Amino acid sequence: MLLLDTTQVPTDERVDAFRAAMGQASVPCRIEHLEPADRLRARMHLWLYGGANLFTADVSGFRLVRTPKHVRMQAPAVVAIAVQPHGLGRFSQFGRDQLVGVADLMLSDLTAPYTFSWTGSGGSRAFQIPYDRLALPVDTVRRASGRLPASPLFSLVRAHLHRLARAAPTTADDPGAASLGTATTELVRALLVSAAEDDRLAAPVLAETLVTTVLAYVGQHLREPDLTPERIARVHSVSVRQLYKAFAAAERSLEQHIIERRLEAARAELATPAGRHRPIAATARACGFRDPSHFSRRFRAAYGLSPRDWQQVSARPGFG
Repeated sequence: MLLLDTTQVPTDERVDAFRAAMGQASVPCRIEHLEPADRLRARMHLWLYGGANLFTADVSGFRLVRTPKHVRMQAPAVVAIAVQPHGLGRFSQFGRDQLVGVADLMLSDLTAPYTFSWTGSGGSRAFQIPYDRLALPVDTVRRASGRLPASPLFSLVRAHLHRLARAAPTTADDPGAASLGTATTELVRALLVSAAEDDRLAAPVLAETLVTTVLAYVGQHLREPDLTPERIARVHSVSVRQLYKAFAAAERSLEQHIIERRLEAARAELATPAGRHRPIAATARACGFRDPSHFSRRFRAAYGLSPRDWQQVSARPGFG
């Protein structure tokens, strides 16, 4: 959702429009523009991912101040984790000062005072998560905030947020957007537990997060025939044993999940006008099955009829 594009706003209205957009996207704060009003430039979006959101902003120089007075105002309890595609930001919270460049992550606890600014021009991509969805104690979040680079998950989360921001125009409207938001939240949650070195939470959180992120990865790569446990483990920087152990703890089977999702995709494809005229083997391969005979056996076992019979049933008048 586009919040603001100052090229569409009269010059004398841009300051008010900017502050209104910030109020819609974030929590109460004070905005100080570092350039004359006639040079204010901003383009801001808010992309919804279930209960979380991604706030993107490309803006001329400004300073944001959240004071104790702002904190006392009623607002959702939110944690934001941000990357910058360009510019150099300056962030201060809990007595720590941080320069935020394109290779950094910035974690801000919006339930506490902070300042953030940049001069010239810059950009920010902030994934905002309500505390109740993050499901971590405040002390764990705040302990992690200054230690993110020490976690082995740092690069993984940073790369994920960069990709999420680039893909937001298409993924935010996708039926899977809420699931993607959940997977991103779980990934951030694991990073914070890891960075905080919170032994009370580390094992269960990392296991839950691994399953969630793997399921999201499977959904994105379902049609690729080389989607094996070995590849999945390698991509997620764990051993195959750790991967199986996490799924066992969640009482799920990774291979069964992949097969079921592929069968669902094939069943839907076979019922389309194009799919009814396409060879069964072509549909099987397009949905990630290497062996058409194996696909046909699994399809019959799952749905009680062969792929060919399903094509014929779905072609009957009034079907669906």
